[in-house]
Amino acid sequence: MNLTQLRGFIAVAEAGSFTAAAAAMGITQSGLSQALAALEEALDMKLLVRQRQGVELTAFGERALEHARTACAHLDAIGREAREAAGQEHGSLRIAAFPSVIATVLPPLLRRFHALHPGIETVILETDDREVETWLESGAVDLGVVLNPPRDVEAIPLGEDAWVGVLPAAHRFGRHGKLSLATLVAEPFVLATGGCHHHARTLAEQAGLSLADIRIEVRDWSSAIAFIREGLGSGIVPESTLPETRKGLKVVRLDPAISRHFGLLATLARKPSRPAELLMSLARHRAV
Repeated sequence: MNLTQLRGFIAVAEAGSFTAAAAAMGITQSGLSQALAALEEALDMKLLVRQRQGVELTAFGERALEHARTACAHLDAIGREAREAAGQEHGSLRIAAFPSVIATVLPPLLRRFHALHPGIETVILETDDREVETWLESGAVDLGVVLNPPRDVEAIPLGEDAWVGVLPAAHRFGRHGKLSLATLVAEPFVLATGGCHHHARTLAEQAGLSLADIRIEVRDWSSAIAFIREGLGSGIVPESTLPETRKGLKVVRLDPAISRHFGLLATLARKPSRPAELLMSLARHRAV
């Protein structure tokens, strides 16, 4: 018996199928099947029975599962104590953010963080910008990425993202490199929210304008861009959400320029945990 076989056995028992368990473990289904077959051969006992609706444990498999969980738990504990003895940090961290930040800003930061602190587990929770603030206030998360943090809030800057106009390639304003916000919002419009409460409509309202002719309203930036590409209207999106292939589109700068800003903020409901302090320290260093 080996650790991979035991972990595979636990994964299949909990998932109820080889397919789901293999996906969760990041291995092939055939590799997992071979590992479980080898485990059963080593024990000379049947652990699992394949059914039409999935996998069921045998009576012996039920008893073996508890031993396998205990064995893996003890091995994990050995690993944790070894990391502690070596001075390696451990723990967990819950971070809330809205979709476009999860797709663009967080990955490089967390990739570096995991390289520095492999013993710390991170859980990323996707929600809208207002609920990020709600979860921070309640202490439901350790950290959150907030949109346009007020100046009196000590948020760690994570970057900024310019708002840009997106037009169908054949649009009459397509030759312009820059357009005013007033010009863009007066056009037939495809509005995307990106899972946030700050978007083209609020940009217009803050400038004393309004979206005069909304033809389509969607949540996803890529959906809005697809409609714009088909000539169904124009839009305003964060620059980071633009597709690599811009065929059928014309991108213009706003004049004057408008940007949105991201900041990392810790919950005030409790003292920051050690993992939270480590990520904030890394974010501050990268912001310098």
